[in-house]
Amino acid sequence: MPTTTDQTRPVEADHAVGAAHPDEDQLQRSLQAAIRFAVRILSILMTAVILWGVADVAFVLYQNLIAPPAGLLSITDILATFGAFMAVLIAIEIFVNINLYLRDDVIHVRIVMATALMAAARKVIVLDFSVISADLVWALAGVVIATSVGYWLVGLATGGTIGIGNSRSSESTDDGS
Repeated sequence: MPTTTDQTRPVEADHAVGAAHPDEDQLQRSLQAAIRFAVRILSILMTAVILWGVADVAFVLYQNLIAPPAGLLSITDILATFGAFMAVLIAIEIFVNINLYLRDDVIHVRIVMATALMAAARKVIVLDFSVISADLVWALAGVVIATSVGYWLVGLATGGTIGIGNSRSSESTDDGS
């Protein structure tokens, strides 16, 4: 039987396994603050990248439209423009991911998987199938299918929500429905 203090509490309770030391709590808070600061810096930098990307897309599109024959885009120009648009959209998705890391109530896995799926879709859109091997097409198809299935499974596990956890849990009743 553990010895007790005058307050009838076991002495071992003060040194329980897994109990946080006050210095460790302060260290964890300091580390979390440093990470949150770093994420804010990344958010600012990603905003600059997005704005730069939009300006680049507009500039390249303008250059392609004024080049002879004026007002016409070749298939190569259109595919390059689609790729540039998708790159900006992926940068926006990454920006959203960066900001969502600041929240504790968001399921990060599904958001990251959605970004990966968008990046794979971008690759499929801009591929020139006349110059790539069948092996690369099959590999990319495997990545898209695997990522899609993973995204779907994570959605099932989280109740189909992409933002805040399982919204059904707050609506459940005592009878299990």
